[in-house]
Amino acid sequence: MSDQAPTLEDVAREAGVSRATVSRVVNGVRNVDPAIQELVNRAIERTGYAPNRAARALVTRRAETIALVVSGAGAPAEDGQDAFASRVFADPFFGRVVAGVVGFLRPRSMHPVLMFAESAEDRREVLTCLRQGRADGALVVSTHADDPLPALLAGAGLPAVLFARPARLLPLSYVDLDHRHGGRLAAEHLLATGCRRPATVAGPLAVSAGQERLAGFRDTMAAHGHPHVPVAEGGFTLESGISAAQRLLDGHPEVDGVFAANDLMAQGVCQVLRERGRRVPDDVAVIGFDDSGIALSCVPPLTTVRQPVEQMAAEMARLLDAHIRKERTEPTSVVFAPELVVRDTT
Repeated sequence: MSDQAPTLEDVAREAGVSRATVSRVVNGVRNVDPAIQELVNRAIERTGYAPNRAARALVTRRAETIALVVSGAGAPAEDGQDAFASRVFADPFFGRVVAGVVGFLRPRSMHPVLMFAESAEDRREVLTCLRQGRADGALVVSTHADDPLPALLAGAGLPAVLFARPARLLPLSYVDLDHRHGGRLAAEHLLATGCRRPATVAGPLAVSAGQERLAGFRDTMAAHGHPHVPVAEGGFTLESGISAAQRLLDGHPEVDGVFAANDLMAQGVCQVLRERGRRVPDDVAVIGFDDSGIALSCVPPLTTVRQPVEQMAAEMARLLDAHIRKERTEPTSVVFAPELVVRDTT
């Protein structure tokens, strides 16, 4: 067995095609016959050939790297990027985003690089990274409606796709969920279980998802004779869910059903209810949102509104790849539908 790494010539010989044909397949040229592509890909597997990324970049003029950017409107003065990163990694939502992105990129020999953009300097670094070709485009997960990064990317004409509709009109593609319908599903299910004194722990109202989930829940409750539903605002964290549930129950101890705008806060609601001697779901029904791993580890397992985060993140990556390849030149949107997942808290 030779100690030398397999070459394009080795693959061509194995596949019975020319070196140029192998090069076109490896470099992602789109007008290659699918049968030839399959033949070459099998030869690549048999020979163990690994493309030279530097050489490939010279041909394709692509870094084969995507910036996965978690961005916001700026950390508090006493806070910092380390604290922001800790909050990000503590939230199962972001792990699901990464899984979806990697699941799309890996089979295409593309690689994500994680970047945080919480300051003007961070945002300049993201723009520089893209302008210098160190990454081919950006997948942006914004944590605040006032985040300036999407507008900067759009103004610079750089390829980017957003997770969630931007707060103002921008020429950027995005994926999102019908959050309002998700709030509606939660309200309808609480009512169907016999809930007569509903309340909600809302997400941060500076975030579109928090606003939309609350609006869907309130509107549906109002349509069924509950015009004034008690609301306590949380911050999509376990701690904020605990604090909001305490405020809610202090002011409205008669509550018999709670919709929390994500699973972490729903877990906090369940914890506070147990501490106050209220049984779930016998005394108070609880519904979360996301269908994250938290929903299954919650005691009891949590009824929740499912957000297909992995599929949404993969679609975000697919759209960006299409923009980078110039297969899609106009911005587009893809909006997913939520689903109710019934477990033991209702």
